[in-house]
Amino acid sequence: MYLTFAWRYFRGKKSANAINIIAWVTVSVIAFATACQVLVLSVFNGFEDLVKSLYSSFYADIKVIPATGKTFILDTAQIKQLKQINLIESYSFIAEEKALLQNENAQSVIYLKGVDENYIKVSGVDDKINSGRFDIGTIDTPGLVMGYGIQNAIQAHIDEAFPGTLLTIILPKKNNNSPDPLESLSEGIVKANATFSIQQEFDNKYAITNIDFVKRQMKFNKDEYSALEIKLIKGTDMNIVQKDIEQLLGNNFIIQNRYQQNTSLYNTMQLEKWAIFAVLTLILVIAAFNMISALTMLVLEKKKTSVFCKAWVLINL
Repeated sequence: MYLTFAWRYFRGKKSANAINIIAWVTVSVIAFATACQVLVLSVFNGFEDLVKSLYSSFYADIKVIPATGKTFILDTAQIKQLKQINLIESYSFIAEEKALLQNENAQSVIYLKGVDENYIKVSGVDDKINSGRFDIGTIDTPGLVMGYGIQNAIQAHIDEAFPGTLLTIILPKKNNNSPDPLESLSEGIVKANATFSIQQEFDNKYAITNIDFVKRQMKFNKDEYSALEIKLIKGTDMNIVQKDIEQLLGNNFIIQNRYQQNTSLYNTMQLEKWAIFAVLTLILVIAAFNMISALTMLVLEKKKTSVFCKAWVLINL
């Protein structure tokens, strides 16, 4: 009934044609702004899901890092307590440090991640391999899985049919007080086994190898690590497990969920989405006020016409 009433007002003849034009322009603006809002928010949601899927290939559900310094000690008793949390599907220890990767005359500064055999259960890097095979090797014959950008920078050859390029990797030693700068660095040989392609930020920055090799080169202790990455059972609330791990490990550790590991990115995406939503909503509000003004003028015109008709009838009587 209300729609019929409104439609009759819009179609009815007006003494001032401008009112009719304003009314139709306002309706068009509201329809267009609403369609834009639905379209833009749908695109942002789809883009957000795409970015999350890409970053989830590299970032774990939960990451444990030291509250101070670059490394922490995690003893056997603490590891046993972590295993008792039923919502944890798998976990992987990490030894990470900035390193210099060399191949003859080419070299590149990278972030080297030493990982254990459980790493492919925690991350999705194995699914993003575009050449070679994910193989981190052993402590004596370490393999290197690098980002596509790093491979191009150092011109490494990777082919499953032929042996990979042998690369030199230089790492800093932990707690070395020697006056000779060369004594504070360690040099090792790794074999290029594969490349991954996820996102430019990772492809140009990260390379993955055997954790025992990295710990030996950097003089880590037996139970010393840079991070612990944890994969949760699908459908698990990350916040619940995060709080459980915080209570278990104490204040010497920082427990981050997937979003806290990349806070700036996710905050920027949310800010952009809500900013666009606010702008489009403002357009709708302005158009709604114009609609109210147009309807008010229509009602006043009808009221004026009704009074005129009554006066004409009385005069003719």
